[in-house]
Amino acid sequence: MTDFAATKALFHLPDGIVYLDGNSLGPLPRAAAARVSQTVTDEWGEMLITGWNKAGWMALPMALGDRIGRLIGAEPGHVVTGDTLSIKVYQALASALAMRPDRRVILSDTGNFPSDLYITQGLVKMLGDGYELRLVAPEEVAEAITDDIAVTLLTEVDYRTGRKHDMAALTAKAHAVGALAIWDLAHSAGAIEVDVAGAGADFAVGCTYKYLNGGPGAPAFIYVAPRHADQAPPALSGWLGHAAPFAFDLDYRAGAGIERMRVGTPPILQMRALDCALDIWDSVDMAALRARSIELSERFIAGVEAACPTLTLASPRDPQNRGSQVSFRFDQGYAAMQALIDRGLIGDFRAPDIMRFGFTPLYLDEADIDRAIEIIADVIDNALWDQPQYMERKAVT
Repeated sequence: MTDFAATKALFHLPDGIVYLDGNSLGPLPRAAAARVSQTVTDEWGEMLITGWNKAGWMALPMALGDRIGRLIGAEPGHVVTGDTLSIKVYQALASALAMRPDRRVILSDTGNFPSDLYITQGLVKMLGDGYELRLVAPEEVAEAITDDIAVTLLTEVDYRTGRKHDMAALTAKAHAVGALAIWDLAHSAGAIEVDVAGAGADFAVGCTYKYLNGGPGAPAFIYVAPRHADQAPPALSGWLGHAAPFAFDLDYRAGAGIERMRVGTPPILQMRALDCALDIWDSVDMAALRARSIELSERFIAGVEAACPTLTLASPRDPQNRGSQVSFRFDQGYAAMQALIDRGLIGDFRAPDIMRFGFTPLYLDEADIDRAIEIIADVIDNALWDQPQYMERKAVT
C-alpha cells in the first residue's frame, strides 16, 4: 500500500497553496533541482560530449520508457520517451494509416484535445486522396466504428470534463472491423490505472509534465504494441530512429522495435527531472492511487455541491466513468478561477465555462480538499469573482 503522506513530503508546494492543477502541470519533486544541477555541473560541465556515453544519456529514452511503461500496463521494451506529444501523435497516426493503406477514415470525437485534431487535420490535408477525419460525440464513438475506419484516435480521459472512454471495449470494436486503435493518455498516465497491453491498444502516446511531474516541457512518450513494433513504418525517420545512427548511412534504415520511434536528440536536462519524478512513481501502487483519487474527488464534489448550488457538475457522476479530475460549469468560470487563484486555490479554466480541478493523491489530502471547498464557497457565494481584474483574459487560462 502506498504511503501518500510520505509521497506528499517529496514535493515542493508553496506555503498557503492548495494545488488542484497537477492535471496541467505537476509540482516540483524536491529532489529534482539537485538532480538537474548535478547533470549540468557534473555531467555536462565535466564530461562535455563524453556524457552521451559516460553518463548514459543516449540510453535515457528507453530507460525512462520502461519506467513509464509500468504505469500504463505496457510490455517491457515497448515505450520510448522523447520529442513532444504532438510529434508522437503524428508518428502514431501516420504509421497506423500506412498500415491500413486501403482505408481513408480516421475516427475521433468532439471531446478530443484540439491539438490531436489539428495534427490529424493537417495530415489529412497533406495526404489528400480522400483521407477524412470523422468526428462524432464522445458517447457515439462505439456505434461510429464501422468497416471503413482505418484508425481510431481517442483520448482516454476528456480534458474538459474528465469523461473516461472504455479503452478495452472500443479497441476491441475497432479490431473487429479491421481498424487500428491509438490512445492518447495525456490525462491517464499517472492518474488512473491503464492497461494498454491488456486492452490490446495498437499505439498509445502521452505527456509527462502533468501527473508524472516531469516539469514544463518534459518529453512525451509513445507505445507500440509488440505485434507492430518491427513493422510500423516510422513516419518521421529521424537520425536517432536509424538502425545505426553512427554509421552515418545516406539512406534511412529503421531501428529495431520501439527504437524506430525515436526522432531527435533527447532533452537530457528535462529527462533528468523526469527521472527524478519517476523515482517517486516507482513506489506507487496504481490501484491504491486510483482508490485514493476517487475518495478525494468524491469528497470534493459533495462539498462543493452542498456549498455552491449555482455550480453545475460537468464531470460524470459515477467515479468509474471519469479520470482523476472534476469539472464544474459556471457562466463566469474564468473570472471565478482567477479569484480562486488569488486566494490560494490553483485550478484552471477551459472554455467556454469549465472550472477544472485535478486530484493527485501523491501530494493532496483531505485537509487540502476541505480548504479548497472553503475557498470556492467564499468566492462563489460572495461573488468575489465580480471584479475587473478577474475579467481580463491572460495568455494561459
